[in-house]
Amino acid sequence: MIELKAIHVVFAVLALIIVVFSIMTVTTRRILRAATYLLFVLFAVAALFFQLDYQFLGAVQLTIYAGGIIVLYVFSILLTHGVGDKQDLPEKKKVIPALVASLGGLALAGYMLYQETFPAVPYDATDPDMKVVGAALMGLGEGGYIFPFEVISVFLLACIIGGILIARKR
Repeated sequence: MIELKAIHVVFAVLALIIVVFSIMTVTTRRILRAATYLLFVLFAVAALFFQLDYQFLGAVQLTIYAGGIIVLYVFSILLTHGVGDKQDLPEKKKVIPALVASLGGLALAGYMLYQETFPAVPYDATDPDMKVVGAALMGLGEGGYIFPFEVISVFLLACIIGGILIARKR
């Protein structure tokens, strides 16, 4: 008999939340609701990180994705669409190929997971030193990511300015 532990129940609930809200994100016709459902998915993924004792990744998930990216999406939606705008229903001739491609991708991912043997790696619950992570992310030398970080920030600023200009013309 399978022994259910609290950690398994929590994982199952979080996985169910992720699956349900992911489906709701892509099937709703209201774009602001889709952003809200995506926020719930990102919260559940952060909860999975916290459950795995990866506090750093959970905090990054909450601050960067659930905080910053969703705010950017909502800001973009409100600049370009009205709050109550509904998206048109997709054409029937586009739904069938999308469904076939989705089911094919799901079958391929399931097959690959079934075929893969995962090695038993000893679990190490220690978080990496934050000074090492910070130096790696913001370093100027080899392995540093400060240049791509700055390029992306300038790109996002250009997108925001473009969104404001588009919204202003309306």
